[in-house]
Amino acid sequence: MAGRFAPRPTRTTVRGGETVVPAGPVPAPRRPVAPGKVRVWEPDGPLELGLVLGPLRRGPGDPTFRAMPDGSVWRASLTPAGPGTLRVAARGGEVRGEAWGPGAEWLLEELPRMLGAEDDPSAFVPRHRLLAHVAHRRPGLRLTRTGLVLESLIPSVLEQKVTTLEAYQAWRVLVRKFGEPAPGPAPGRMCVMPSARTWALIPSWEWHLAGVDDKRASTILRAVRVAARLEEAAGMEPAAARARLELVPGIGPWTSAETVQRSHGAPDAVTVGDLHLPGIVGYVLGGDRDADDSVMLRLLEPYAGQRHRAARLVLLSGRGPGRRAPRMAPRGIERL
Repeated sequence: MAGRFAPRPTRTTVRGGETVVPAGPVPAPRRPVAPGKVRVWEPDGPLELGLVLGPLRRGPGDPTFRAMPDGSVWRASLTPAGPGTLRVAARGGEVRGEAWGPGAEWLLEELPRMLGAEDDPSAFVPRHRLLAHVAHRRPGLRLTRTGLVLESLIPSVLEQKVTTLEAYQAWRVLVRKFGEPAPGPAPGRMCVMPSARTWALIPSWEWHLAGVDDKRASTILRAVRVAARLEEAAGMEPAAARARLELVPGIGPWTSAETVQRSHGAPDAVTVGDLHLPGIVGYVLGGDRDADDSVMLRLLEPYAGQRHRAARLVLLSGRGPGRRAPRMAPRGIERL
């Protein structure tokens, strides 16, 4: 069986690397569907959909994200105008976006920003030969900006202090059970995440069945009670947005950084408090596999203003310390 299946991406590789967009035949449509609204946009430089949109996927079974064999990427989002489904495909230097649902126009309006139109890769000046090589090899890396805070905040809270598999499973279970089907001809079982009110009404036992402990569930409940104020942060500078997010008990620097990296495309929002990232950055840039946050931040000092991009390039290099122990097994609190 060895070699028959590609390894599943982890949270670290997805956050810093890419979502592999398969190459293959275009699947036949399953049913006739009314055409959606269309926008064609031409980026001003190289663009790799897998690199740009990969951080938005929360595991291979994410109900809100799908990479298709024809090279397209589907996303289901809850926009300020309502639920919407977006299909993005890049061909011949152009990007074609097609959207369905009440949120279709909003998604198409935000399409260039989501694909990194406001990101400036030229602002990154490599100080390490390895990062210069990776940046040259992957010129299509742009930092996405979704303009949506809760859709990045809630799964980030679910990822606090647990294994990747536990967090991905919790997101998948809750979105499929309490979300709504994605509008339009979305691939099977795609869903739009629940509204703030729906999150607030999820019974305690449903959090438990999804494997979410009371601390993380309580943090999400506190956040959705002030959802409107948190969504306002999408129009703020990343530092101010992080400060507003961290006013909610249970949201700290790790969670706020993970959120604004996606909602704002923040190039300097480096993640501190991560279990693996300091060791990877320390090993690649300084040969120190035991590096902590302080060492990581010192190594990233030359990239002030672009530290998040530097960390992503480190992860894209494919280098890192070897494992010292087997991967931690999911604990499954629903079995207690």
